[in-house]
Amino acid sequence: MLFAEFCIFANMSAEIIRFQGKSIKRALKYRRIVILSGARQTGKTTLAKQISGKDIDYCTLDDTDMLKIATEDPKGFLKNSHAKTMVIDEIQKAPKLIPEIKMLADKSNRNGQFLLTGSANLQTLPGVTESLAGRVKNIRLRPLTMSEISSSKPVFLEKAFNKNFPLKIEGFGKNEIAEIAFRGGYPEAVRLKRNAEQREWHKDYLRTLLEHDLRDIANIRRQNTLNELLGILASWSAKFMDAAAIGSNLSLNKATLESYINALVSLYLFEQVPPYLKTDYDRVGRKGKIFATDTGLMASILGWNKKEVLLNHDRSGKLIETFIFQEIAALADLKSDYSLCQYRDRENREIDFIIEREDGALLGIEAKAGHNVSKEDFKHLEWFEKNIVKGKNDFIGIVLYSGDRTIHFSKNMLAVPTAALWG
Repeated sequence: MLFAEFCIFANMSAEIIRFQGKSIKRALKYRRIVILSGARQTGKTTLAKQISGKDIDYCTLDDTDMLKIATEDPKGFLKNSHAKTMVIDEIQKAPKLIPEIKMLADKSNRNGQFLLTGSANLQTLPGVTESLAGRVKNIRLRPLTMSEISSSKPVFLEKAFNKNFPLKIEGFGKNEIAEIAFRGGYPEAVRLKRNAEQREWHKDYLRTLLEHDLRDIANIRRQNTLNELLGILASWSAKFMDAAAIGSNLSLNKATLESYINALVSLYLFEQVPPYLKTDYDRVGRKGKIFATDTGLMASILGWNKKEVLLNHDRSGKLIETFIFQEIAALADLKSDYSLCQYRDRENREIDFIIEREDGALLGIEAKAGHNVSKEDFKHLEWFEKNIVKGKNDFIGIVLYSGDRTIHFSKNMLAVPTAALWG
């Protein structure tokens, strides 16, 4: 067994500690309402139950009896709980609870009154007109990261800003990273050892999600078109989406296309990374870059074969960049002093990811699927440092690649193994 495979499967029998668990416990101490959101089957219910104790009342709206009471008598449903913290799982099923929760939270300044979990973005739900702004802390739970699976500390961003990486990280070449990416991060899929089993799970998951959960957040009249859109968006992962071309291919007007895309984004199947706009450079692009939120799900949607993908430069690049996005986004979520964006201008100078720290320091990251790296791979990072940053802020440029050595190309430009994301 390869070293990378051993590291993965050695942890499957043990309980995986989610990094956001600490964030939830901390947030309950200083916010009246905490919302834990993320896609179905990412582990929100398990994590919410781990928070539970003698002063916490847990209920799930997946229970049809509880859902009926919450929908028909939201005031009575909430008054039945006398615990310090009421945990309501799958809150998107009963949006009528939101205004009642707001009223209760406004009557008391006590922190930790509610922990809500949701498999859809609450602000996009039909019928939700109340804002919980000022009362709520939003926490995102993504699919499992490799740091969580391998029980590593989530310190990549700190190491990157300090240029503090080990000289060598072995066992994770292009093949091993592709294997990890094809598996994805949904806990149930992670526990399956064969790609065929993982793909079957992904397909069943999507079928259930689109046939049932989608009804909670959107009125989709053309289900077949939505299924087509799912494949199109997966194929556009790690790219700047051409909405006009997609709408034309699907015979959808702009408003309908946007509503369908927003529905899939609301279910946390896709995400857009915003552009870096803190510059007076008048040719900077304004488009967001779309990403699938799980590479295993993406590969299953597209029907990809791992061997074929490894031989295809475009597909392997898309897979690895999407995988790197998922790891970086999860790490950035853990601290409020990091923001994630990307850069592209009209001269086609592009940087895959830019992480800005609260103090203004910037980290530029390029994703590279191959195991060779050269000075040419840093040209956009170096241009950005010279023409945009201009010495006003600290700037570090990193090319993540599937080699095993950290290479310093200049003082602030490094080639770093992709495995440093968790290694």
